[in-house]
Amino acid sequence: MGFNLYKSNNKAEKAKERNVDRHKMLHPKKIATFVSYHITQHNMEYTTLQGKLIMPEYGRNIQQMVAHALTIEDREERTRCVKTIINIMGNLFPYLRDVNDFKHKLWDHVAIMSGFKLDIDFPYEILQEENLYTRPESIPYKNSRIRYQHYGRTLEEMIEKVAEYPDGEEKNELIRLIANQMKKCFLTWNKEVVDDRKIFDDLRELSKGKLDISEDFFKLVESRDVLFNKKNKPKKKK
Repeated sequence: MGFNLYKSNNKAEKAKERNVDRHKMLHPKKIATFVSYHITQHNMEYTTLQGKLIMPEYGRNIQQMVAHALTIEDREERTRCVKTIINIMGNLFPYLRDVNDFKHKLWDHVAIMSGFKLDIDFPYEILQEENLYTRPESIPYKNSRIRYQHYGRTLEEMIEKVAEYPDGEEKNELIRLIANQMKKCFLTWNKEVVDDRKIFDDLRELSKGKLDISEDFFKLVESRDVLFNKKNKPKKKK
């Protein structure tokens, strides 16, 4: 009886060895393909069924990590997990590490991807959910008509400011600079020679008569010099 039992065990061991030898005969690439196929079949889901990516620039893996961090019950462990996620996010954009508040932005992004549900000790003051989609304040803009389009609104505002300056050398120099700029702008739109009298007339009109300058007061830049410089200006390489 003992002999038969020994013999039975011996057969079982030999069968086990044959199975091991059979697996050894499989090529490693075949094993890898087999395992990869079954893992893919088990975990494969259409991206449309996996929910919307809150921040697509980080990808779905980072979003799933943040979702996993939300399931961790221990606060300290959850905080350590999020710190690790922050490091991974930083490695995705190493060229941005020198940008101001880069780490702060990463923590804001983690909070956004968690739906502002992360209960951890944030190292920065995090963006609040109610401030995420607030509209910026409207920029005041003048709706008044620009009298001369070739001069533009900025030159008109400069003329208004200089007109209020007290008389003196500084005011005269500002007038000279503005008048030359007006001539350059005029020649940009009208590529013909323009008389200085026309510039001074426009200057007087735009300043509402406060800047009444004669042609003899100072000489403006020559029209041919302006046109020559524009013609021979080197073009930027694309």
